[in-house]
Amino acid sequence: MLSTPITGELVRGACELEPTAYGVLPHRLPARARDQADDQVRQAESQPAGVRLVFATEATEVELDAHRVLYGYTDLPLRPDCPWDLLVDGELSGQVTLTGGDVVETDVSTGTTRTRSGPAGTVRFTGLPARNKTVELWLPWSETTHLGALRTDAPVRAVSGGGRVWLHHGSSISHGSNADSPSSTWTGLAARAGGVDLVNLGLSGNALLDPFTARAMRDTPADLVSVKIGINLTNHDLMRLRAFGPAVHGFLDAIRDGHPDAPLLVVSPLLCPMHEETPGPGAVDPEALAQGLVRFVALGDPAEVPAGKLTLQVIRAELARIVAERARTDPAIHYLDGLALFGEADHERFPLPDNLHPDGDAHRLIGARFTAVAFGPGGAFSLLGDP
Repeated sequence: MLSTPITGELVRGACELEPTAYGVLPHRLPARARDQADDQVRQAESQPAGVRLVFATEATEVELDAHRVLYGYTDLPLRPDCPWDLLVDGELSGQVTLTGGDVVETDVSTGTTRTRSGPAGTVRFTGLPARNKTVELWLPWSETTHLGALRTDAPVRAVSGGGRVWLHHGSSISHGSNADSPSSTWTGLAARAGGVDLVNLGLSGNALLDPFTARAMRDTPADLVSVKIGINLTNHDLMRLRAFGPAVHGFLDAIRDGHPDAPLLVVSPLLCPMHEETPGPGAVDPEALAQGLVRFVALGDPAEVPAGKLTLQVIRAELARIVAERARTDPAIHYLDGLALFGEADHERFPLPDNLHPDGDAHRLIGARFTAVAFGPGGAFSLLGDP
């Protein structure tokens, strides 16, 4: 087996590779942004949603040493292992899971954490076709992953991107929760269907209009840009309507500083019944927790909405207004109502298992809808002309 160092030439979807004791750790936010963020943001950005190794090779065997960090809650089972997806010339060829790694547990009642250490592991794929091919190894969206030694039974060669780069920012749903695998998140599916190179800045729990995220997007090379705004602002109960509008404008202004002419698609929240008319904060449901389940509940008072508290319905209306206002001088900005991706009828077919996140079937539906609306004829990202 031949060993190949993991460098930026082989990694897509990450902005930096940090040397660690296990090899390198892909980061989706640059160091300057991480320095300004809190622990929750740093945890989310270190989970390699959309990050993959891409190379050309004639190898029939590929293996990679890696060390993972899992996150969970005290006295509750960890989420199921997220597989690694190996694609050959764009088609899924194999899935395996990694063993070992560290486990970081949070006590919901106190907010304290503890870490249990574990060993590194190896993912291995065999039986690949013995021909020249492009291999994509998609990393687990939910597991912080240190990359060690890459070994193959034939040389590997870096593959240039060549296509359009799609830069997307959103909440945990954009991050991947609760998709079946890293290449079947809605963003991964849409990127592959649209023939674009994905940079996923979905940050679980942290799509909060943070200026450091906007600056990171400003400085990331991209041909297409989208932002999905709303659910985290509601369930964190972070701001009122008076602050929301200027914060959205500021976030979009920063993006436009680096991408003045790129198609910019603003996406409002998908349907989430618990927050449609009830503001935040959101919280883990203690009754479900007592049964060993994680479900979410809205704790806000709808009577406070006239005073400026945010619900998803309020946010959709405000985002539509903001984009229409900006479109007077920015012909490349577009609005997409999240209900067109996942609405009431869809929720009846695919109810949110934890009241907040869609399952794998819903991810596939959302990915197909986004592909049709954004990349299809007349869409904001279409190659066939302006909408």
